[in-house]
Amino acid sequence: MDHPLLHIAPRDRWEAARDAKAPYTDPSLEAEGFIHLSTPEQVLIPANERFAGRTDLVLLVIDPARLDAGVIFEDCYESGMEFPHLYGPLPIDAVTDVLDFAPTSDGTFTLPAGI
Repeated sequence: MDHPLLHIAPRDRWEAARDAKAPYTDPSLEAEGFIHLSTPEQVLIPANERFAGRTDLVLLVIDPARLDAGVIFEDCYESGMEFPHLYGPLPIDAVTDVLDFAPTSDGTFTLPAGI
């Protein structure tokens, strides 16, 4: 796996999918048609803009070669940066690692070791 993709997930949602041996879904799949992903270089942008201070998160490390659905890099919010979007559920066997993703004392996130 040369270039993993990442997804910020609530721990309970991920654990429920894993325990049920069912594909992981995110509310964005129904609302927007895709699951938001990031590259390691991008992940701190949504983490700090959308999840600051949350202590219930994990970072899913995903092998794109194991994905059933297509991944398309798109600039959905006219930010000038294209983020990967998964157009379907995330197979649990595509997740190669699950990292604790807790904020620092000021509520912001930093990249976990190993990413």
